[in-house]
Amino acid sequence: MNTKKTFLILFLVVFLVMVGFGIIIPVLPFLAENLGASPSELGWLLAIYSIMQLFFSPIWGKISDRIGRKPVMFIGIIGLALSFFIMAWADSLWLLFVARTLGGILSSANIPTAMAYAADITSAKDRGKGMGIVGAATGMGFVFGPALGGIFSKVDLSFPFYLAALFSLFTAVLVLFVLKESLNQSKNEIDPVPKRSVVEQLTSPLIWMFILQLIVSLSMAGLEAMYAYYVHDKLGLFTVELGYIFMVMGVASAVVQGVLVGKLSKRFGEGKVIQLGIFISVIGFVLILFSVNFFTAALYLTIFGIGNSFIRPAMGALLTKTTTKDFGSITGLNSSFDSFGRIIGPPLGGWLYEYAIGLPFIVGAVLTFMSLALYPIFMLHMKKRNHVWISGE
Repeated sequence: MNTKKTFLILFLVVFLVMVGFGIIIPVLPFLAENLGASPSELGWLLAIYSIMQLFFSPIWGKISDRIGRKPVMFIGIIGLALSFFIMAWADSLWLLFVARTLGGILSSANIPTAMAYAADITSAKDRGKGMGIVGAATGMGFVFGPALGGIFSKVDLSFPFYLAALFSLFTAVLVLFVLKESLNQSKNEIDPVPKRSVVEQLTSPLIWMFILQLIVSLSMAGLEAMYAYYVHDKLGLFTVELGYIFMVMGVASAVVQGVLVGKLSKRFGEGKVIQLGIFISVIGFVLILFSVNFFTAALYLTIFGIGNSFIRPAMGALLTKTTTKDFGSITGLNSSFDSFGRIIGPPLGGWLYEYAIGLPFIVGAVLTFMSLALYPIFMLHMKKRNHVWISGE
């Protein structure tokens, strides 16, 4: 398999998935509001998507380990397209909840499987670079997606959802006819290293990294859920300005993940990169409270986004270095903890916002800062168990 060509195709697939997903970000809060949703109900609308991902990400991960990455990604992308169509047609709040539920069940196959695909085609030595490319595709999707959503929301609030659905359908065709399967079934059948059950993974030192993922995701989800309300209420910004703010953040995130994460991971290790990302995220959380206009809002959210961009690909690389084969299972389980954070974050953010509009960002900064202690704990338990890293050398 031509690794460079394959990564280019994978980059395009993830990019198009995230463009479709990103299109709805600046629009969904206002569509929900038009259908009568309160900030707390918006929080639950975002959370129901993650509730489904909590349960289904590990399932899709295990399925992808058995039948391959390609069919699982195809199913996930088709499910995402269907959910976008339903949201475009929605004329009541309950129908939005149906769409988000269905989207969460099926689209939970997408990113964990893409990360497992990247792990399949890279050595452990280059794992950080591979995860960084997947992350860069995600970031670039957020460059164009929210901008397109903000611009086309001027036509009609439902129009961006049709656009997102069409992007998803095109991506599904790309996966079906262009992307090659990465999972070597015959190799898996003779591999003497046993796969770990979910219980074994949860009772291993990996649990500390899963908890770190949960905290980071919880804090970020609270920000995502309330950020549109925050800059609208404080600065008077609307969908178009929000689209450009997310575009700026997406450019910075793509550069960090596509260029810096791989190099820094290879030089300093994924753990140091994760800790750097956490520290920068805390700074971003605090600075958001001091936004006074469009420029500062874009700058401070971008600082937060840069921090988060270090964490995710480095986390994926670190986790897959603890195994030789069940990449789908471990990335799916990590995605499940990510989803659990996204379940708690939006309603918590909504409740905190109703109490004081700056509170979701203050609480997010505190929780994220506390998570700095988890990587050293993880490494301590790894040493106690004499765990051997998969070096790839």
